[in-house]
Amino acid sequence: MTTVPVPWAEALGASLPPLVVQAERVAQTVMQGVHGRRRPGQGDAFWQFRPYLPGDAAARVDWRQSAKSDRLFVRETEWEAAQTVALWCQSGPEMDWRSDRMLPTKRTRAELLLLALTSLLFRGGERVRLFGLPRAFAGRGALPVLAQSLPRAAAVAEDGRIPRHARAVLIGDFLAPLEQTRKVVAQLAARAVRGHLLQVLDPAEETLPFTGRVRFEGVATPDHALVPRVEGVRALYEERLARHRDGLRALAAASGWSFATHRTDHPPEAALLALHRRLAPD
Repeated sequence: MTTVPVPWAEALGASLPPLVVQAERVAQTVMQGVHGRRRPGQGDAFWQFRPYLPGDAAARVDWRQSAKSDRLFVRETEWEAAQTVALWCQSGPEMDWRSDRMLPTKRTRAELLLLALTSLLFRGGERVRLFGLPRAFAGRGALPVLAQSLPRAAAVAEDGRIPRHARAVLIGDFLAPLEQTRKVVAQLAARAVRGHLLQVLDPAEETLPFTGRVRFEGVATPDHALVPRVEGVRALYEERLARHRDGLRALAAASGWSFATHRTDHPPEAALLALHRRLAPD
């Protein structure tokens, strides 16, 4: 296998516009009004009463509730303001591979899904930030700016500035040892960040369709392997990939996260819709 380099700007410019158009159409279906996030904040729907704290405005005191006891209570409403969604896209050289020139690279598809999801989130009034960048983006006009910022985003999904209770979506091939992914997810979950892992693979990485004598070369390392008869190891390969995916699914579930897969030869719309639904309020 060899790496097929695809310039980031060229791939983005060639394939983003039609997907954004499709995302806008999906948004008309899934973004029907503002949905409460079941967290206190700005909004009209009642959420809870809590004791008055120093610094609270007197206008926020609910005098009827306070009259029932010897304490002052503040009326909080359900949080309908923008929530922060943190996004990460794997960017190593392993993401630049594709088995056929008619297919997008894993990086191109992952970035398309990230940007299309961002478009949907902006439509819903959400704030979006990329791992490794200091500020969040908001507003539908911010999509081009966020897209230009992708090359400056963190190479690893670690960022202590991601706010507590944010939602996160991590997109990559996640073929690294499970412990690496487990560490990242556990660190985020420890800060009450809930999220979703989306594994993006080339179809050849899933089915190993090659036959005969094949030399496999690493794209991120100088490692290589010469397999005299690939079809003889296909069943074992598929078994190990399934076991790896089960491990990803289990480590995600252990932290209250979810996991899904997507192949680059499949349309991106279904994966995009599933991602957006994962971010919908419970």
